[in-house]
Amino acid sequence: MQSRHIDLPRHELIKARLRIAGANMAQIGRELGVSHTTISSVSQGYSRSRRVEEAIAAKLSVGPESVWPERYENKDEDGAPMK
Repeated sequence: MQSRHIDLPRHELIKARLRIAGANMAQIGRELGVSHTTISSVSQGYSRSRRVEEAIAAKLSVGPESVWPERYENKDEDGAPMK
């Protein structure tokens, strides 16, 4: 089991970058059909969701591995563990 990496300062940075991009977590939640708290939990590191990570990263015009490099280290381009 992978340990969680809780990073509240990064979460605040993500929220600020989303605001600059004209988006917010509630908007992403509505687009995905999930609550804004789900989006926030993923951003903070309390939970994982590839779909949510990709949606946040898309709003920031980057890949999810740029936002959370530790979540994607040692993974191939499909997200599978590299041997």
